[in-house]
Amino acid sequence: MSPITIGPLKVAVIYSKLTGKVDSPSRVRTMNAETQRLRECRDAKAEWKKWGPYLSERQWGTVREDYSEDGNAWDYFNHDQARSRAYRWGEDGLAGICDHEQRLCFALALWNGEDPILKERLFGLTNSEGNHGEDVKEYYFYLDSTPTHSFMKYLYKYPQAAYPYDDLVATNRRRGRGDLEYELLETGVFCDDRYFDVFVEYAKAAPDDILIEIRVANRGPEPAVLHVLPTLWFRNTWSWGEHGEKPLLECAAQTQSLSVVAARSSALSGVATSYLYCDGSPTLLFTENETNTERLFGVPNTTPFVKDGINDCVVHGKREVVNPEQTGTKAAAQYVITLGAGESRTLRLRLSSVPPAALIEPLENPAAFGRSFGDTMQARQQEANEFYASITPSSMSDDAANVMRQALAGMMWGKQFYFYDLHKWLGEHGINPFNPRRQTAPRNEGWHHMYNADVISMPDKWEYPWYAAWDLAFHVIALTMVDPDFGKEQLDLMLRSSYMHPNGQIPAYEWNFSDVNPPVHAWATIFTYRLEEARTGQGDTAWLQRCFQKLLLNFTWWVNRKDRSGKNVFEGGFLGLDNIGLFDRSASLPTGGYLEQADGTAWMALYCQNMMEIAAELALRDVGGEEMVLKFTQHFLLIESAMIHAGDETGMWDEEDGFFYDVLRSPNGQAQRLKVRSMVGLLPLCAATVFERELYEKFPKAAEQTTTYLDARPELTAFIHDPRRRGHAGRLLASILDETKLRRVLSKALDENEFLSPYGIRALSRYHAEYPYIFPIRDQEYRVSYLPAESDSGMFGGNSNWRGPIWMPLNGLLIRALLQYYLYYGNGFTVECPTGSGRFMNLYEVAEEISRRVSAIFLRGPDGRRPVFGGAVKFQEDPHWRDYLQFYEYFHGDNGAGLGANHQTGWTGFIARAMHLFASGTAEQWLERGKKP
Repeated sequence: MSPITIGPLKVAVIYSKLTGKVDSPSRVRTMNAETQRLRECRDAKAEWKKWGPYLSERQWGTVREDYSEDGNAWDYFNHDQARSRAYRWGEDGLAGICDHEQRLCFALALWNGEDPILKERLFGLTNSEGNHGEDVKEYYFYLDSTPTHSFMKYLYKYPQAAYPYDDLVATNRRRGRGDLEYELLETGVFCDDRYFDVFVEYAKAAPDDILIEIRVANRGPEPAVLHVLPTLWFRNTWSWGEHGEKPLLECAAQTQSLSVVAARSSALSGVATSYLYCDGSPTLLFTENETNTERLFGVPNTTPFVKDGINDCVVHGKREVVNPEQTGTKAAAQYVITLGAGESRTLRLRLSSVPPAALIEPLENPAAFGRSFGDTMQARQQEANEFYASITPSSMSDDAANVMRQALAGMMWGKQFYFYDLHKWLGEHGINPFNPRRQTAPRNEGWHHMYNADVISMPDKWEYPWYAAWDLAFHVIALTMVDPDFGKEQLDLMLRSSYMHPNGQIPAYEWNFSDVNPPVHAWATIFTYRLEEARTGQGDTAWLQRCFQKLLLNFTWWVNRKDRSGKNVFEGGFLGLDNIGLFDRSASLPTGGYLEQADGTAWMALYCQNMMEIAAELALRDVGGEEMVLKFTQHFLLIESAMIHAGDETGMWDEEDGFFYDVLRSPNGQAQRLKVRSMVGLLPLCAATVFERELYEKFPKAAEQTTTYLDARPELTAFIHDPRRRGHAGRLLASILDETKLRRVLSKALDENEFLSPYGIRALSRYHAEYPYIFPIRDQEYRVSYLPAESDSGMFGGNSNWRGPIWMPLNGLLIRALLQYYLYYGNGFTVECPTGSGRFMNLYEVAEEISRRVSAIFLRGPDGRRPVFGGAVKFQEDPHWRDYLQFYEYFHGDNGAGLGANHQTGWTGFIARAMHLFASGTAEQWLERGKKP
């Protein structure tokens, strides 16, 4: 009997009849091939994730590679040195992959016959070179990837003229902070379409058998020559005095139709772990992944074959710098192809653990590239289509589905093997924690315990090739759409003893692990748990309990370190919002004194709510937690009451303005609100969490204790929402804002003259365009003005701006909060949206409207243009550009154009979750189901 094929919609209908629950077609997944591979990974039956896009796109200029005395990582190891200098802690490459320990790496190198160097890695400006900080100056796109990387696709656009390295540096240096960045398209190097599109596709025949196709298309009007050099190399683990065995690459076979490079993890044992099969007859070039000390430092090389040997052979014709014995630790297969105008050609390779004897019979007719090769490539692409079809709501347009899929592909390509042994790194700087006369470390001296060696989701593998704890929490919201297990693993990592500080602090990022990121880990944890519970009918209670125990340590760290006076108002420094305030909030204030931060305190209120919800879930599952529900309820009430500060004392809530502000407490005891209307004042709105009535029905004692506690302290609920008041379906709400304050804050958030942009919620009110906030101190004036695009200051490097643009993660938090309020208030609570429009919406509709606006950044409008591309005509109109998306770090507050890091599909990948959410169900379904699985 032939199998019956049914689509996602039919599956959803069957599921609904069986369970009585209504759901979107995407909720119920058929057991497609990719889903099966994910299950095999989970059950440890097959290592489908062993190989993936785990190479960085920039290892140079990172803290890990910095051994300078002044901590200037950008200048100590720059792009010009990268081709000649072996990395200590990781590797980078173009469209590359590696194993999950980054022992063996594969990537692409290109040469157009004009460039002064091989294109082995992406180029960009350092922080001091760019007029708005560091910035990659290349065009590349993550087009597709499944979560197991069984199929991946990448596009790089390579000019046929000499790459304008010097022009990009010199012109950007001349521009000021008030000028736009000088982009690669502006140099003219893409004029007349004189460039190559280089597509790289990977397909796994087995976990250790990877098929590779490189398709090159000449988009120009004339024939052009391109050198394509697929490159295989070992990460240098043997040059650092650790007695590691040196691996070996060598030519294993070479004929007119096939070349094979064997990769042996140990030159002594002779055991080959992988083979690179190269179709056709490329020239094999071998060298060593060792530093060219002669070029960089004027010191004779210890080997005649060094890291830049292949570069010098190809670009300068120096045959003597590659090993004629065809052995080494770095090898490339050089293909030289001539393409006519508009012509394409495909090169095929295979990286496999299967030895030549099994794939070559005979050599002249290798099975490595037989009919099964093409069949497998096609099958994996079709399976990727089936996988994404299974999670894409049928109500989505083709364009929206493309945006969602590319966003998720960017999340998959954003994984990187991150290696950093702080004890060893600090020791190599001469820092010994047990030596009282030790030197002072340039940074991270208190983190000797840290040992990181994992595949981690990066914010942006070029601009931010290091993890950031709060970014990672947002990454998980999107990652769990396609790979819940990987999302859970990411949250686990930050709580491990080799990451989390013994005092309970979660590491921030490598530039300063001791900096303070917003505490969103608990929110991501309960979200991930709820998602799995909804998807499978059962949450991972053991995982939730394990996370909860570690989060208790982190919560205690916050209370002990960031509540200066013990009054439940919090500081925290910059808290991820860079230049949002008047002052650098991570430095000493020019006024003296300190800030009581509305965002820091709101984050802690939300943290309490998340911990309450986790404790409640554990209690409902009979694994403890009831007592902790009461503990966090009490702590939350104290925090939210402290935020309002009703009475004579100056609090964060301003009754006249109906908004929250930071409070500056001066050394003389005076206090004043800093009346900057920013996301800082909207974050208290985000501290809202609904609880289903079953919690207090099962644990009436907890409800009684809460009532007793509040009855004895009527001042706690005098100006905040009363958590005892029942809402829709008997639900309870933990919220700083009562109904009156909620309406007042929303009136500003939804005002198009303030926060509401056509493309989402701005980080700073547009009110400050006409009325900047000015704060004079002696002979200096501190000012906050509305800046919808790039920053005009160098605060925190100057490469991001929170004074007006739209940031995806905080729009996501607002959407989440509005949905919580909707579950509580129901359809009867409506607000004017936009403010002054005369149009009223319930809070689900408001959340949907914000989601619609942020989605519009990426979607093609009625005029055929995508706001994300701004005024870039090439991107807007050219059919070879217009559907290839870049997910920027933030977006212009008025026109939605992409700004900052252009591949931050880390937290900007949240757009996939937002689009999916509102295409998957209705307000009625949301209100009825609530948080029930």
